[in-house]
Amino acid sequence: MEASLKHRLQEDMKAAMRAKESRRLGIIRLINAAIKQREVDERISLDDEQVIIVLSKMIKQRNDSIDQYGKAGRQDLVDQEAYELKVIEEYLPPALSDEELSDLIERAVAQTGAQSIKDMGKVMGVLKPQIQGRADMGAVGARIRARLA
Repeated sequence: MEASLKHRLQEDMKAAMRAKESRRLGIIRLINAAIKQREVDERISLDDEQVIIVLSKMIKQRNDSIDQYGKAGRQDLVDQEAYELKVIEEYLPPALSDEELSDLIERAVAQTGAQSIKDMGKVMGVLKPQIQGRADMGAVGARIRARLA
């Protein structure tokens, strides 16, 4: 079986220390801290699926920050956030193609028997575990809305 994400993060942290990659090391430590924070808060041990949720949240935060810093003309901060984003994305599963995503949406609509926009929650409920960390949930929501309209 493939090593867990948490194990992979630990190994990459050690490798970054050995290679003296301080920027990368800092980001991996940030990821580990976010995971540890959630584990302590909820008194659980996160599995890969839950780690992906934490990573997705971190990516959303970085995207929001890049947007804000861009509007403020702070290219130095945009570059830092973009670098962090790139490192965090390395730990996510590969992104879904448009065809794969359309196929999953069609299957979820068929499975839930969704007829109108009122059924969007049901479709999202079925889809979310399958696509978490592999597609932008906002864009997926827009595609489901268009499909059900």
